[in-house]
Amino acid sequence: MRNPRARRLKLSVDERGARLTLPPRASLVSGERFLSEHRDWLATQLAHYAGAAPPPLERGLTQALPLRGETLPLRWGPGRFARVQLAGDGDADCIEFVAPERASQASLQRALRDFYEGQARADLGRWLPAYLPTLPRPPQRLQFKRMTSQWGSLSPDGNVVLDLSLALARSSAFEYVLVHELCHLVHANHSRAFWREVEARFPTWHAERDYFRAHGRGLKATLRSLLGGHR
Repeated sequence: MRNPRARRLKLSVDERGARLTLPPRASLVSGERFLSEHRDWLATQLAHYAGAAPPPLERGLTQALPLRGETLPLRWGPGRFARVQLAGDGDADCIEFVAPERASQASLQRALRDFYEGQARADLGRWLPAYLPTLPRPPQRLQFKRMTSQWGSLSPDGNVVLDLSLALARSSAFEYVLVHELCHLVHANHSRAFWREVEARFPTWHAERDYFRAHGRGLKATLRSLLGGHR
């Protein structure tokens, strides 16, 4: 792909595949030559991501699902419509997925997406009351989307968008992202003043940033595999 802001050829690989970025004036021939020169590196990277790709959701075959940094056993059962819920005595110790025998893959994925969003919103309900009194104003709206690279964003009108794959991350990491975006209601930048606001509310934010560096791509890849390619 061509990028008007690119100054040099760039080859990158992630769980979605390989991408070659061309500056506006670079020729296709130079791009092909660049690929040829880096073919060994590219093959190694593609093999790495292919081996790390999580399996897709399959009725009756998927035996566990990630949630809040853990992997919980999954129990399948019949039902009139697709539904996912926590099950177990006391603290939930497994996930129950009920669905009609002929439920489509799309309906299974929608049910799982709804489950993850419901769990994520339950977490927000526990955390928000502690932070709202320290803010100049509350967010206008909180919503979840499947984000390609970001974990969260704040629009100029105060809407907070969070990546749905945060439901798979450990709770402290998810809470840090929430605090990060809420602090943008105080400072709409990443200045030293902004980071002081984050530090005051979440002193262990460095550890959570390191967690995302180590596991972030895996979290996004797992959600993409479970829910399919569509957002």
